[in-house]
Amino acid sequence: MYHYLAQTWQQIYKGELRELLRQKLLEWRREPSVVRIEKPTRLDRARALGYKAKVGFIVVRVRVRKGGQRKPRPDSGRRPKRMGVYGYAPAKSLRLIAEERAARKYRNLEVLNSYYVGEDGKYKWFEVILVDPHHPSICRDPEIKWICEPQNRGRVFRGLTSAGKKMRGLRKSRGLRGTMYYKWKRKQKERLLRKRHEASRGAREPWQVAEKLEEEK
Repeated sequence: MYHYLAQTWQQIYKGELRELLRQKLLEWRREPSVVRIEKPTRLDRARALGYKAKVGFIVVRVRVRKGGQRKPRPDSGRRPKRMGVYGYAPAKSLRLIAEERAARKYRNLEVLNSYYVGEDGKYKWFEVILVDPHHPSICRDPEIKWICEPQNRGRVFRGLTSAGKKMRGLRKSRGLRGTMYYKWKRKQKERLLRKRHEASRGAREPWQVAEKLEEEK
């Protein structure tokens, strides 16, 4: 069942599903920006992220405005480069912003994870899974009781959720380009393949000198 639900959401913007989602978005626009819902819209995604239909779990749908930060145009005179009108984009993703807003409204709950559910020309909607770390059913569950530990309090504001780790560049599945470890591995591979190192500036390694001498002989 979850396999077919996932396939449906992969084609949500095609055919009849697109019209159904459009009707949903028309309803969601009239709702508050943070609203609690009875059950997840994407059950397969929620279950994959740790949601369970039991006491202690709640799901909240959050609406976030798309685009960068708005900044008024300066009144005083300055050259166009220093106007500061363009380029104000937050380092946080909209999904992380949605998680933080949900956590601020439900202060006694902890954010477990979140997922995307839809967007239009002005807004994006995310559903955030929240967990009550003080409820006995959560503290007794061996799969989720880790969230009751004091070191996990306020995890969304410390970048410990999935969206927060992605913002901090800790998602290894996204690749390690740009990190020192990636560069070291690349250069180590070049050394094993006996390619010239970029820091050598044309200088030869001892083994290269030895090979050159052998060739000349």
